[in-house]
Amino acid sequence: MTDSTDALIAEILFNEAGLVPAITQESESGEVLMVAWMNADAVRETLKTGQVCYWSRSREKLWRKGETSGQTQALKEMRIDCDGDTILLLVEQTGVACHTGRRNCFFRAVRDGKLVTIAEVETDPKSLYGEKD
Repeated sequence: MTDSTDALIAEILFNEAGLVPAITQESESGEVLMVAWMNADAVRETLKTGQVCYWSRSREKLWRKGETSGQTQALKEMRIDCDGDTILLLVEQTGVACHTGRRNCFFRAVRDGKLVTIAEVETDPKSLYGEKD
């Protein structure tokens, strides 16, 4: 897997900090769950284990999704966009994706010029605090 993984990583255009944005989407429903960052090591770890791993900018280390909360993401497919500067992760989400306890991170919307909340908290956000980036 190392040769094919290295070839895949060579296709990714990481920014000056060595990071690439990763959009995470539920593979079955198509629901966009979250956006995070990955570096080459996070991509390698994700492909090696099949469990999504990100780069935590706040902690400056690899962040294995669900390692403290149990809210895991099993990788079904990884895609790279046409420019090579964004990754799309199709996952099977266990539990919620957002550290606030919501199903996804996109729970605020502007409707008729007003900011509204469109999803309720499903889990105690304090139990997910360790996942915040």
